[in-house]
Amino acid sequence: MSEQSRAGTDLDVVAVPVVTRAGSEDRGTGQSGGAVRMSGVSPQHTPATRIWYGKVSNEPGYRSLPHHHGEAETGGYVLSGTGRIWYGENYERWIEMTEGDFVFVPPYMPHVEGNMSTTSELVWLTCRTPDNIVVNLPEVDDAILEGYRRA
Repeated sequence: MSEQSRAGTDLDVVAVPVVTRAGSEDRGTGQSGGAVRMSGVSPQHTPATRIWYGKVSNEPGYRSLPHHHGEAETGGYVLSGTGRIWYGENYERWIEMTEGDFVFVPPYMPHVEGNMSTTSELVWLTCRTPDNIVVNLPEVDDAILEGYRRA
């Protein structure tokens, strides 16, 4: 039997695809203030063991608390909006990202994620491994985050 003809049968299947339907994402994941995370694929509610994949959103004019993601490497993709990630000593450095941009954040890097719009939501997809590690750090005053305004 060819591989193509075997596709779709239950022969030799150890794991099967899992769909997380809209509205049933796992919301019991690490949070950091105004950056709201929910997972679609994670060990918390799928057979996944080495990936956390979810959606992060920031309401207009909202930002996360300072945080890092422990040993996890983080990749992101901006679906809509304009965001900024502040990092470095006193968060004086920053990168800006807009719809269609990908971003990488190294392990253990303290940062703040913010929505640069006071009228539109910032939505992005995020992937990390091994889990959605979120280590919140002491809060900082908005004034040190160059260009940031609350709604």
